[in-house]
Amino acid sequence: MSYLQKHPDVTKSRLNTFMSNGQFKKANIHASLYESRVNGLPHVQMEVWAADGQERPTFEHAVKQEFQLIEVGHSFGLSWSTHWVRATLQIPSEFAGKEVRLIFDPSCEAMVWSAEGQALQGITGGNGQDRRVNFVVTKKAKASETKRVLYLEVACNGMFGLGDYLIGPPDENRSFTLNTADLVVKQVDAWALYYDLDILKQMIEGLPKDSPRWWQALSTANAIINAYDAKDSTTLTTGLEISRKFFGAKSGDATHQVFAIGNCHIDTAWLWPYDETKRKIARSWSTQLDLLDRFPEYRFAASQAQQFEWLKELYPGLFARIKDKIKTGQFIPIGCTWIEMDCNVPSGESLTRQFLLGQRFFEEHFGERCLVFWLPDTFGYSSQLPQIVRQAGAKYFFTQKLSWNNINKFPHTTFNWVGLDGSSVLTHMAPAETYTANATANQLIESVKKHKDVAYTNESLYLYGHGDGGGGPNEGMLERLRRMEDVDGLPRVKQAHPNEFYEHVEKTAKDLVSWRGELYFELHRGTYTSQAKTKKQNRQAEFLLRDLELLSVVARSLGKNFVYPSKEITRLWKLACLNQFHDVIPGSSIEMVYKDSDAIYADVLKSAAAMKQEAVVSLFGGMGLTLASEATGILVANTTSWPRTEIVAVPGLSAQLGAQQVRKQDQAALMVATTVPGCGLQLVNPTKTADAVPVSVHRDKGGCVVLENLYVAARFSAEGQLVSFIDRRTERELVLKGQSGNVLRLHDDVPIFWDAWDIEIYNLEKFTTVKATKVTIVDEGPLLASISVEIPIGEGSKMLQIISLSAISPRLEFACDVDWHENHKCLKVGFSWDIRSDFATYETQYGVVQRPTHRNTTWDMAKFEVCAHKFADLSEYGYGVALLNDSKYGYATLENTMALTLLRSPKSPDAHCDMGQQTFRYAVFPHQGSFNESKVVQEAYQFNVPLIQMPVDMKAASSSAMTAAPYFSVTAAPNVVLDAVKAPEDGSHDIIVRLYEAYGGHASATVSIKIGASSVVKTDIMEERADNLELRTLANGAGKSVVVDFKPFEIVTLRFAA
Repeated sequence: MSYLQKHPDVTKSRLNTFMSNGQFKKANIHASLYESRVNGLPHVQMEVWAADGQERPTFEHAVKQEFQLIEVGHSFGLSWSTHWVRATLQIPSEFAGKEVRLIFDPSCEAMVWSAEGQALQGITGGNGQDRRVNFVVTKKAKASETKRVLYLEVACNGMFGLGDYLIGPPDENRSFTLNTADLVVKQVDAWALYYDLDILKQMIEGLPKDSPRWWQALSTANAIINAYDAKDSTTLTTGLEISRKFFGAKSGDATHQVFAIGNCHIDTAWLWPYDETKRKIARSWSTQLDLLDRFPEYRFAASQAQQFEWLKELYPGLFARIKDKIKTGQFIPIGCTWIEMDCNVPSGESLTRQFLLGQRFFEEHFGERCLVFWLPDTFGYSSQLPQIVRQAGAKYFFTQKLSWNNINKFPHTTFNWVGLDGSSVLTHMAPAETYTANATANQLIESVKKHKDVAYTNESLYLYGHGDGGGGPNEGMLERLRRMEDVDGLPRVKQAHPNEFYEHVEKTAKDLVSWRGELYFELHRGTYTSQAKTKKQNRQAEFLLRDLELLSVVARSLGKNFVYPSKEITRLWKLACLNQFHDVIPGSSIEMVYKDSDAIYADVLKSAAAMKQEAVVSLFGGMGLTLASEATGILVANTTSWPRTEIVAVPGLSAQLGAQQVRKQDQAALMVATTVPGCGLQLVNPTKTADAVPVSVHRDKGGCVVLENLYVAARFSAEGQLVSFIDRRTERELVLKGQSGNVLRLHDDVPIFWDAWDIEIYNLEKFTTVKATKVTIVDEGPLLASISVEIPIGEGSKMLQIISLSAISPRLEFACDVDWHENHKCLKVGFSWDIRSDFATYETQYGVVQRPTHRNTTWDMAKFEVCAHKFADLSEYGYGVALLNDSKYGYATLENTMALTLLRSPKSPDAHCDMGQQTFRYAVFPHQGSFNESKVVQEAYQFNVPLIQMPVDMKAASSSAMTAAPYFSVTAAPNVVLDAVKAPEDGSHDIIVRLYEAYGGHASATVSIKIGASSVVKTDIMEERADNLELRTLANGAGKSVVVDFKPFEIVTLRFAA
């Protein structure tokens, strides 16, 4: 007689002990799991060859080397090295007729290869949750087996790299021990009973205590333990009969339906470099192919076209096997994009290219595009993503990351996400709140409990499988899911394609709610700033590729035998998109990754610059291009779509030309380029005196230094702070009395755990104000005035600022050169303005978002640090000030103070993050009128996209320069920006022009093209789904134009036929 109802907790503990591989393992279920086991000679012979250093040799190279005998206990090392083990297996005759497995545990990662060179399965050694050390040698051994040979490629890194804690910097001197190399035969009934008991244990943990089903699970487990005898295998059958009765009880028709999908989220780089990811992909996906064969109901999804391309290049046989499984519907390519990118830092065009590259790859190699934008693990979601997703031919979105919010819980699970322009995508956030679930009963129960929209839809997605470092589902997960398909007390479970889930929700859900605007992630706010060099190089690459494509299109169209370098441009965009992975560009990877990304950016910038120069020479080579030292003029090209008047600084010009001013810091000759047409040219005479009121600089009686031009007067204190900023046009003082601008503060920056990821709100409470020790006048006009500000920071850092004001603009610029050597400190610069507004405006991809300047609610407070691109703006009725930057993304506005986060100094996972020399620029731009009446968007572009300078011979250039352009123009709509001009992906000679409405209003823009066009259509970002537009000939006959209507924040892609 059982009295378990009087001692349920004791019975639960009994079950835990019975399942534990601990001190009672010889008396509990573990005693029965294997019926046979052999190791050592003659059954398992192992030999090893170690590759040099951190080389990762191919199978073909490795098997030709000389191998040395080793035994269990052998040490592999050091960190990141590769060791190839040749295992010669002799299966004993007593194993005949049975499935035989090799248990190989090298304490690290490995890949099993056949003797013929086929990648078979990944291995994850050690004792972690992701342990996977079983490999099926044969499903049915013969009575007299010949020797079998396997190769095992041992990688000296764990699933999560080599840190001494999860995100710790790698230990470069680790070694790994070969713990086990056994041939085993499983006891099938024992394992079946183990999985049954595992589910019972999980149901007891997850179901409401004292519910009938909870008691049934507890009593069933207790009865199985009572029946079990480790010395009598027939008791296993008895136990299975007991469990079968429990699992025979089915769920009702109204039970919640879980759509389960296996996955092995592989971070393209994180705690390991790109090259190790390439092997992780092969290890993970080969493992899943084996499981797909053994479990026909199993469905596995894999994202990131870049990973498929690597597999295609490096493991063509494995790629072919995966294509076969894709055809059966078991292996599911998903996600739409080139990689699972960060959605904060990349530009709008970068996000577009992620989808363009990804969808085209999936269609080319697998015959179809993806409908689900799959991004489970990134650190916030731009409000323009719904429009981009829709224009890429997808209509669904999956994530779960907002479940990590550390202040507010996101209120929805299944909803319609509405973007800036009104586009909507059906969105689901897995209520299990993970993309690496373990296929447990308690997680399935939580999927129902945490579903916030179950009133409208009774379904959820469930993503399971080891991830981040790869791996994916294991045999135990699939065995459990098979048992939990339809069991009373649990939601029903169905292995399914994610499309099936979304299509079902579309058909059955009622009154789904909508969420409008960005999906702001209330965590990882430090990723807007960490790894400053990476973010700067990304910005440079984005704008360089923009110029390259525009100039190359023009050069090709003008018929000068210029060949558009489409293949190389595609390669460079793939590399740029690769580095936008959600652990690379945010700054949350190990140092080794940033050595890789630096090399990639160097490749991108060098190649793009060279091709851009080729296009320039093709276009303007007949206009007298020459060396700067021999030039008598400067040909200036403007790649933005509006006219610009700017100071041009040209180094290397002959002093004999007598330029109006020479900048002292680099001896560059200064001159004014006046009203350079958008997408056009202007010839500048360096000797001509500019028709501009000179800028001046002086030191006043109070010791302040004053920079002053026709538009503004800026007064800086001896401490380098902006104590007065007067708009001379309106005689308005912008700095509130008693406050300042250019205030540098060094904050403590110690997060709760995620070092490189997080800036916490309490860090704002503890800081020191950093002040200059020396302010020196440098340039004194007439075109440019500047001062030098020397600022010691902390204990070992220093900054040199060059603050400048030109004669032709109210924009006040700050060029910073920092020698940075801090430890868990964060440097911010703040400006306090005499402006009042409840919100500030921040640039995002293809538009702007408004966020509160107060902290009325916890939702407002959570946005104490936000992401913006080239600017943030604080405006009231009639006036505003924008804070521009050339490479920064972390902003904050509290009441009337705008702050820009400049540098951080986390110590993990990169112990040297941002240490050393850092250069960057920011600027303040005052404007009359509110933001919507301003030219802030254009000013921010100009701050980031310099005019192209070409030294020329004036006489040779003057006859042809003015007739060459403008090539494109946008008129009648100052709120419309021409963002990209490129060749189409299909290789035709058509021209793709991408524009967007930047301020949030309707527009009717006239887009003109002067390089030949016969017709024009409006397409999506895939350059398809065309709508015909009317192309008209310009009045002067020198080109064509089309009128295009824009909705607020709409992205419009035009395709002009050549």
